[in-house]
Amino acid sequence: MAITFRSAIVISLIHALWGGNPVAVKFGLQVFPPLWSGFLRFSIAILCILVWARFKGIPMMLKREELRPFSILSFIFFIQIWLMNAGFEISSGAISSVLISTFPLFAAFFLHVMIKGDQLTLLRTVGLAIAFSGTSLIVMRRGGLSVEEFSVWGAAIVLLSAMLLGFRLILSAQMVRQTEPTRVVVWMMILALWAFMLGGLIFEEIRWENLDWPPLAGILYQGVVIAGFGFMAMGLLYKSYSPTLVSSFGFISPVCGVLLSAWLLHEPLTWSIAIGTVCVGVGLVLIAVSKAGQGRIVSRSLLSIWEKK
Repeated sequence: MAITFRSAIVISLIHALWGGNPVAVKFGLQVFPPLWSGFLRFSIAILCILVWARFKGIPMMLKREELRPFSILSFIFFIQIWLMNAGFEISSGAISSVLISTFPLFAAFFLHVMIKGDQLTLLRTVGLAIAFSGTSLIVMRRGGLSVEEFSVWGAAIVLLSAMLLGFRLILSAQMVRQTEPTRVVVWMMILALWAFMLGGLIFEEIRWENLDWPPLAGILYQGVVIAGFGFMAMGLLYKSYSPTLVSSFGFISPVCGVLLSAWLLHEPLTWSIAIGTVCVGVGLVLIAVSKAGQGRIVSRSLLSIWEKK
């Protein structure tokens, strides 16, 4: 379908909400450390998506032959989310927003390596180069921040999480050819939930003294808005519009993440961050429109993005 003005507004709003996820994570981390944050977020997300699946009549029982591939995917998911939360905790919200938004760049690379017939095109290669130049600018110039304000380790961990997220999306894309994508998303979360809880019990302590409405709102935002509403909204959009078209709005996420970090977290908005954000945004657009055929592979797997970010 040709996109309508109303649909464009809805798609833009969803990507803007997604851009607020790093800020929400940082608020939640004030009380709930990375592993506990993951446990609470995905406990809420599982409930939201199970209600959705029940409403849609999607069977959710796990088949015996699915246990091994789902467990592998769940392990990658657990590591990726743990690294993302840990990286967000020691990095600024603005830089985290830009760096985690680079996951489509890694996904494009893994598509080239793992999916036969989906090779890098000239336009996609240019998009990768522009986006990575923006990422390099932020990292090498520390985002224009002081040494005390910028964490090299935090940036490196977030980038590693973005790489794992890109890989996980392509792995999910191969799996959802055999089953309903909702089942892949839910069981990936369920099988990882015990690891978040066990890790939290062993290695972390909840900072109850910091308990207030912003951390609670941050957890609810991640679980309900991103993994709940976002999952359902994107599912409906992909029934009417090309995933290439929908993902071409992805540049909105890092922009909103940077602006929300400046507003809600009171972080400085430097020229390095601004230029790097523009470069990443341009790269994402070029990658999204470079090959419409990619949409057939990603159309279902992109639903699993919403349990991330």
